[in-house]
Amino acid sequence: MSEIGIGIIGGGYMGKAHAVAMSSVAAVFDTPLRPRLEMIAASSLASAERYRASFGFNRAASDWQTLVTDPKVDAVVIASPQDTHRAIAEAAIALGKPVLCEKPLADTLEDSRAMVQAAEAAGVPNMIGFNYIRTPASQFVRQLLAERTIGDVTWFRCEHTEDFLSDPSTPFNWRCTGLANGNMGDLAPHPINAALALIGPVAKVCADLETVHTSRPGGKVDNDDHAQIMVRFASGVMGHIYSSRIATGRKMGYAYEITGTKGAIRFDQEDQNAVWLYLAEGPEATRGFRKILTGPAHPDYLPFCQGPGHGTGYQDQIIIEAKDFLTAIHTGEAVWPTFRDGLAVAEVIEAIHASANGGGWTNVSDFQETTA
Repeated sequence: MSEIGIGIIGGGYMGKAHAVAMSSVAAVFDTPLRPRLEMIAASSLASAERYRASFGFNRAASDWQTLVTDPKVDAVVIASPQDTHRAIAEAAIALGKPVLCEKPLADTLEDSRAMVQAAEAAGVPNMIGFNYIRTPASQFVRQLLAERTIGDVTWFRCEHTEDFLSDPSTPFNWRCTGLANGNMGDLAPHPINAALALIGPVAKVCADLETVHTSRPGGKVDNDDHAQIMVRFASGVMGHIYSSRIATGRKMGYAYEITGTKGAIRFDQEDQNAVWLYLAEGPEATRGFRKILTGPAHPDYLPFCQGPGHGTGYQDQIIIEAKDFLTAIHTGEAVWPTFRDGLAVAEVIEAIHASANGGGWTNVSDFQETTA
């Protein structure tokens, strides 16, 4: 076993989550690489020092450049605002340092594409932080689909709904300005990632975006509150995606339904340790959705707990993510989802904006680079 020095840029909500994950992952999964919390960087040295003391890092830095270039930092976790992602990633990759970047990959399609090109040209391990799809339940659903347990998929619906801005009297804040901070930059990437992971590439979209609360105490809102998107997948499957930050009553409404010719699947992150499965078999009188509680038989569950139904939580998703990142570094083999998977989400989002602006179906391929 060997140590690996971890540097985290950003000490806020996600910075803390990654710090806790890196502190725990070796004990949970007995990983060959043992993370060492080497350095954390924030917007000021005072903030960085506060995070260092709180999270258990060896050192603090007032800027990301100091962290990335430090010889004791072997791998970098980017948990800073989206418009900083490209510069940080390219600097780390140029030094051969693996990068785990929070979603969205960048604040523009151009920057997302540049990050993918840099990582792949250098052959440096890279990963994007889509954590919700990593629950044991959703990993199990991916297995069910791969095994064609519900037959041919005919319909897919996914949503990510929360209510943190549902009250129009909530004051204007950073989430209310800039496309990357709106619903399409903040929440929508998660259900789009789920769609790609569960069903496959998206061929075209027809979208409608809306800003319901156009002004809040302290400022005018210039990004979207919610979006509805009709989807046609490359496989021919039809579907629908909805994302909202004003869905009153919803706290973590990351949910999906999948209908097939031989059954159906339902999942809701507010009950993240359960999968609802319907199989069209047996007497009609006894058919119905059955609740499957996750347990040691499901992916990445046993390292946390030996008891079925005891469950895993939000932080455990980040620990699973840390395990995957360390695995990619240790083996030199890409572990899903990589920067390229983050780019795929960005391409769909670009098509969604074009569709909403133009008022019709838009091909995702219009926003994908073609190779000669």
